[in-house]
Amino acid sequence: MLSQKNRGIICIILSSLSFALMNMFLKMAGDLPSIEKSFFRNLIAAIIAFFMLIRSQESFHIQKKNLHLFILRSLAGTLGIFCNFYAVDHLMLSDASSLNKLSPFFVIVFSYFVLKEKITFTQLACVISAFVGSMFIVKPTFTGGFTPASLIGFAGGMFAGFAYTCVRKLGIRGEKGPMIVFFFSTFSMLSCVPFLIVDFHPISLKQLIFLLLTGLAAAGGQFGITAAYTYAPGREISVYDYTQIMFAAVLGFLFFRQIPDVWSFVGYFIIIVAGISMFLYNKKHGGD
Repeated sequence: MLSQKNRGIICIILSSLSFALMNMFLKMAGDLPSIEKSFFRNLIAAIIAFFMLIRSQESFHIQKKNLHLFILRSLAGTLGIFCNFYAVDHLMLSDASSLNKLSPFFVIVFSYFVLKEKITFTQLACVISAFVGSMFIVKPTFTGGFTPASLIGFAGGMFAGFAYTCVRKLGIRGEKGPMIVFFFSTFSMLSCVPFLIVDFHPISLKQLIFLLLTGLAAAGGQFGITAAYTYAPGREISVYDYTQIMFAAVLGFLFFRQIPDVWSFVGYFIIIVAGISMFLYNKKHGGD
């Protein structure tokens, strides 16, 4: 019989695999604008969140005092998705995944300003280490500047970190998860519409299938990570979320023959070590 902790570990690893598959399907969808891909990804998520709300009999209601947080969360999350999808299209899967996994460290930084949570020396050291690791992936030349796709991927991790900080504050204020997901998914989907009207690229049946698979994989990732944290506290299982980088590297090699360079591996190693260090620190001090 599996323990609650082991169930949580399995769920979060499956979630990481789902998000890695999401990025793979995105790449397989081919040469479509990132915003167009985002629309279909969010369409699937919005539909699933809608039925979850109906099934759970939660009301489609938010507190007026929290409206600005819903909007900030949705705006930052939407920008994060756009950036991540662009990075996936223009970088190796493992590089894009590593840059996106900077979001937990940005949460610490933004929590200091938004939630007034103190940052300890150890947390600050982990944040700085993660930034250093990302630089090995971004590989700035200082003469030609940053690679645009890498810089955009870095920004995606930052926007995601701010979005998660808003989610945390909404949770503290009593807002329910399904409503947060529904508001965000609908906001993101509708924000894509003006761009689609101006510059819609025809989609083949093959591309549509991959876009739908992208949405399903993204939903699987969300369900997996939600289930994981119902089984065990974050301090015990969050480190396993970094397996997405490994899954992305394997999928990138198998399906796209992508082989990261030595510096990218150095960056992966530093980010993962920083994540493990954060996990051990939180576990020792009883944080989630």
